[in-house]
Amino acid sequence: MRRAPATAKLNLALVVGPRRDDGRHEVVTVLQRVDLADRVELETGPALRVTGFADDTLVVRALELLAAEAAVDPCWSVRLHKRIPVASGLGGGSSDAATALRLANETLGRPLPPDRLAALAAQVGADAPFFLEPGPQLGRGDGTELTPLDLPQDYWVVLLNPNGARKESSAAVYAEFDERGGEDGYADRREALVAALARVRRPRDLAALPPNDLAASPLADELRALGAFRADVTGAGPVVYGLFHHRDAAVDAQRRLAAAGETWLTVPTWYF
Repeated sequence: MRRAPATAKLNLALVVGPRRDDGRHEVVTVLQRVDLADRVELETGPALRVTGFADDTLVVRALELLAAEAAVDPCWSVRLHKRIPVASGLGGGSSDAATALRLANETLGRPLPPDRLAALAAQVGADAPFFLEPGPQLGRGDGTELTPLDLPQDYWVVLLNPNGARKESSAAVYAEFDERGGEDGYADRREALVAALARVRRPRDLAALPPNDLAASPLADELRALGAFRADVTGAGPVVYGLFHHRDAAVDAQRRLAAAGETWLTVPTWYF
């Protein structure tokens, strides 16, 4: 039996451009792990089977791709222990899939090299390759072209999943972005993000990153009013995050916002 955490991620910035020929959008995004995590257990078995989360499709897809690429039968049994809220913008499904992919690859007589494993992950979802890499990353292209970033990790994170939030599908969120002409000014926003990243030395410098192009929330304003030096929606939402210098302030903000939804206190983490 192999076990590993499947961490959540934050989009500390998400700049979105035009739709590509493959149907995805051009993006530039800053991806950061936090230590809120699902847990994945995997062992070889008589057939491919995933339990613990009835709505899974991504883990099954990832392992079918791995089996086809490695020319083996997909004979793995996987159990998912979910903690990351589903359809929240935290990447739980992609993280589960990437983690299962990595664990299953370890069972092969001839494991695939990292570049081939990443290529399989990219077929599962744009976020999935990130979860095969350590540390924060800058995602370009459709989000799968990754460059390591040296970002500060010494801050606290409050996550808030708002009550009654019903996330539209990512496809619907991107369609709304297209309808409102969201791609206008993409090149300028992209350059502003790159320039702001170059100036990041301390946690507070992350406040200069541009806001999420896809989604916004008044709860981000509330987090800033409670002391967050940066607050925004992650991914297509609906989860909102706030970054805090000190644990006491983060705990106080979490307490004050508890009535607004489910909350977590977490920290950045480097490794998968």
